[in-house]
Amino acid sequence: MPIVVQLDVMLARRKVKSRELAEHVGITEANLSLLKQGKVKGVRFETLSSICDYLQCQPGDLLVYEPSEREEAAPGAG
Repeated sequence: MPIVVQLDVMLARRKVKSRELAEHVGITEANLSLLKQGKVKGVRFETLSSICDYLQCQPGDLLVYEPSEREEAAPGAG
């Protein structure tokens, strides 16, 4: 998937434990782990907002678009 989740990077930069963030956001550590691994199909704006609030960051600090070679070769497709 071309969207890469960099939540683990931001947690390390802010020296925040996953448990602390999960408690603040109101989700389980298991769901936060799935989000960190990029194994979710979506994330609610409310959840994203709460994560950004706690980590004092922007959504773009957490989510990065990295197109695959196939997507780069076919602009406008998709």
